[in-house]
Amino acid sequence: LGPNGAGKTTTMRILTGYMPATFGKAQVAGFDLAEQSLQARRNIGYMPEAVALYPDMRVYQYLTYCGRLQGMGKAELAERMEYVIDCCGLSERAGSIIGTLSLGFRQRVGLAQAMLHDPPVLILDEPTVGLDPNQIVEVRNLIKSLAGDHTILLSTHILPEAQMTCE
Repeated sequence: LGPNGAGKTTTMRILTGYMPATFGKAQVAGFDLAEQSLQARRNIGYMPEAVALYPDMRVYQYLTYCGRLQGMGKAELAERMEYVIDCCGLSERAGSIIGTLSLGFRQRVGLAQAMLHDPPVLILDEPTVGLDPNQIVEVRNLIKSLAGDHTILLSTHILPEAQMTCE
């Protein structure tokens, strides 16, 4: 939690291995990011503030692609895709081209991608930025529902958002 420029995104980039720390040490799931980067990253699901999606792909194609990049087998991938598509409210949009989706649905696709390989740690950088009030409530409820099964690191610069989402 903090204002723009406070270092929230930088911290998340360090914790996800996208950016090296200039000093100190960072660990995720017991793995040192400098020494054991691959093991640490296998335990992380990351949704950056600006979710990088392929606008010409369909939702299920994108999630399949992401699952294969994570090294998931066909059976595991099929099971997890069914779960994240349902959990993220994407059932009616699984066949849609990502570029045609609203910002709220693109955010859901980004969250589904982060959850796909069932990581113990989810790092979500401003997951409700740019969403309308209804979408904010839906994403907030989804994040709350994940809290029992995952450690969730969430960034925001809006105190009421943190209060409504976190325990």
